[in-house]
Amino acid sequence: MKDKVKYILQVPIYEAEKNLTNDCDILGIKFSEENWEQELIILKNLLPKINKPLMLRGCGNDSVDINLLPSVMDILDRECIIGIANENNYKNIVPPVIKGGHKLIIRTPIDINLAKEMNILTSDMGLSLDKILMDTDIGGLGYGFEYGYSIMEKIKLEGKCNDNKQGDKFLNMPIISFATEETAKTKEAKDKNLALYLEISSASGVLAAGADYIVLTIAQAVKIMKGLA
Repeated sequence: MKDKVKYILQVPIYEAEKNLTNDCDILGIKFSEENWEQELIILKNLLPKINKPLMLRGCGNDSVDINLLPSVMDILDRECIIGIANENNYKNIVPPVIKGGHKLIIRTPIDINLAKEMNILTSDMGLSLDKILMDTDIGGLGYGFEYGYSIMEKIKLEGKCNDNKQGDKFLNMPIISFATEETAKTKEAKDKNLALYLEISSASGVLAAGADYIVLTIAQAVKIMKGLA
């Protein structure tokens, strides 16, 4: 039986404290590129107040994240989900992830072979396969969403065992989706009322595609998505 989907509410670190009681399964905290060193101090002070599982997310600039994410892990007092590693920064991020016993989000372009390759490369460095979350990337709307959906489905089919063959162990790990983050970038999402509907639509889509972890950006969306289960 498929494990229950985990919903992550991702917020900037300055909004984390007011979302500590949100009904999300995991609280996601994203750092900024400009002020991440000061934000480390905020995180250190927040940790004793946080009872939920945590996802700690870099700023998205690889040249910054290779310093930011190891610094984040230096102050953590628990196992967390760390993100995001990719082909450009994984060599700097994987070692502290292994040392801290964390889980790592690995992002690849929308391609099943690239996803598998990155899982192999990181496991060759010593990262256990059960510590990997796959982010196959996806557009929030339109053709990008449809193509990303199909890749998620294919990975699920290739990774799982069935009656005829053994599943691919390098594809048999949980999928995490940031589809709603992409939806939030669209011009349609500038309307706050419409933004919620778009978020729910994209989250429902990746839920149907088989995502195991779904990242949400609107606090109200957590309650709505859980009500759909």
